[in-house]
Amino acid sequence: MDEFTTVNRARGLVAKVSPKSIPVSVEAYVGHVGAVLRRDKDLDPDEPGWSFENNGKHYISVNANDQPERQRFTICHELAHIILRLPSEHKQMAWWSYAKRSPNEIACDIFAAELLLPYGLFKPLAERAAIGLSSIGSLAERFEASRTATGSRFAAVISTPCAFVLSEGGKVRYASRSGPLRDMGAWIPPGTEFPQGSVSARVRAGEVCEGAEEIAADNWFNDWNRGLTLLEEARHLGQWDQTLTLLWFEDEETLPPTRSWREEKEDLGLRELDGILPWPGRKRRK
Repeated sequence: MDEFTTVNRARGLVAKVSPKSIPVSVEAYVGHVGAVLRRDKDLDPDEPGWSFENNGKHYISVNANDQPERQRFTICHELAHIILRLPSEHKQMAWWSYAKRSPNEIACDIFAAELLLPYGLFKPLAERAAIGLSSIGSLAERFEASRTATGSRFAAVISTPCAFVLSEGGKVRYASRSGPLRDMGAWIPPGTEFPQGSVSARVRAGEVCEGAEEIAADNWFNDWNRGLTLLEEARHLGQWDQTLTLLWFEDEETLPPTRSWREEKEDLGLRELDGILPWPGRKRRK
């Protein structure tokens, strides 16, 4: 299932349900599909949920012991399996790991984020927010979505050159980029190790780094020869050895685009992934 089709199918469901309030009602999506939802307290801690079909009826079971935002993501993820007709591959990986996530599960993550953070409701709020991880945390709370999904959507929709990077074990697993950043030709290949001295590398090593710091853009971007300085902010999640990184250019730092990101073939920059993550503070960068 390619990402363009995945996104279009998700936005088609959003258009039919037409949510008007935040957070969106996941039950409304379930009702429109005609599925039966059950919250199960007997599922194991590492089993967020599953779905199956019986006599033409779809059933979704979600772990009632999980935090509400994780339950919401799981429900939308299972709706993706139903609508996209993709087989579940949950048993092949730990639910929190993205190191070996299959294409089917990534597609369902993308679908789920589109439902939880609908473009028409999310983009205006993202554009008005100050750029920073605290803004992503605040938006995640408002939409009752995970920080990873919200951060990826934030970078994908805003008009500032920006990237949200999720790393595991000190290596990049995916990077969501805004259209303007794509236009500038900026690319962070999966598997890239943290740049030496970067905020991300330092917080993973246990250093306390408050707010954003400057770093040369060519430290992060592959084959970058345009100079310029990025702002980098990062949080490390020691429980899973994952790092969330936000990279962006100040307005005065940007240059004209080198190409249209719509002509790129490698991805749509929409790999929103799940995770229930602690989030410190609400201080915003001005």
